Amino acid sequence: MSKKNIGKIGVLLVNLGTPDTAETPDVRKYLREFLMDRRVIDINPVGRFFLINGIIAPFRAPKSAKVYKELWTERGSPLLYHGIDLKEKLQVALGDNYHVAFGMRYQSPSIQSALEELRDKSVDRIIVLPLFPQYAAASTGSVQDKVMEIVKEWWVIPSINFISSFCDDPGFINAFAELGKKHMAQDTYDHVIFSYHGLPERQVLKGSDKGYCKLGSCCNSYNKRNKYCYRAACFATSRLLAEQLGITEDQYTVTFQSRLLKDPWLQPYTDEVLKTLPAKGIKKVLAFSPAFVADCLETTIEVGEEFKEMFEHAGGEKWQLVESLNSNDTWVEAVKTLVLEN
Repeated sequence: MSKKNIGKIGVLLVNLGTPDTAETPDVRKYLREFLMDRRVIDINPVGRFFLINGIIAPFRAPKSAKVYKELWTERGSPLLYHGIDLKEKLQVALGDNYHVAFGMRYQSPSIQSALEELRDKSVDRIIVLPLFPQYAAASTGSVQDKVMEIVKEWWVIPSINFISSFCDDPGFINAFAELGKKHMAQDTYDHVIFSYHGLPERQVLKGSDKGYCKLGSCCNSYNKRNKYCYRAACFATSRLLAEQLGITEDQYTVTFQSRLLKDPWLQPYTDEVLKTLPAKGIKKVLAFSPAFVADCLETTIEVGEEFKEMFEHAGGEKWQLVESLNSNDTWVEAVKTLVLEN
């Protein structure tokens, strides 16, 4: 095929989503769409409907709206504007042979609108990059599910390539380590916490390759059998980051945050671990959130403010959040490489 017959390559970046505003009705609308996803709360559909619409959304929305108002800036939601900035910088980095679009799994801009944008550009093929480093059925899997649901209605479906995980990608690891090293150059820390968004244990076990996953030492190596195990991927990211940061295994802890409902979630829980550290002589902690590539409620508020307050209340002296990758130049270059390799 001659070069003149080769069309543009479409790149679809997708993040989780955010309310349109920090007002309670919009937060409630967002929570309903997010939590009604069968991959997020994987219980009986009828039970899920009444749980979300009868309990969680009505009662949680006003509380969440207050937190979102703390997070909101003049540009709106950080998760949204960091995504737009990344899209624009990546477009420049990739050049005219590519067209980059950005969508959210929940709310706006939608995956539907982003895919339509790529279709309008008559792209020859599409590379879909869900912006979740560690694969989980509730995040990456949900994005893939939605993309396939939409394109199956197209009369002409171009080649589509999903980047399902980049938890051990050298560019991703280097970008996060670079941020951490800046903080380590300014102060000395007793310990490093790698805090990941939690998942119900049952969701990890449901995705296990023929019962390989036991939520134990099987996650201490990252291989073909557990490449889609969220817990194993989190441990893999942490090992590689620790290596780049020059810290040993006893100098960091992997934890999980943001649990919901009463079912057992991946452990140890960040909020429980951090309260025990000052009594062990660990008074200064550097905290990473490597499950997120853009700052959002879970990084800025939960890790950066709420966990800091808990740590200091327990006797800690300093809790420092390492900011997320957002759209910094090292990260843009890493995403460019991911796209070119796929």
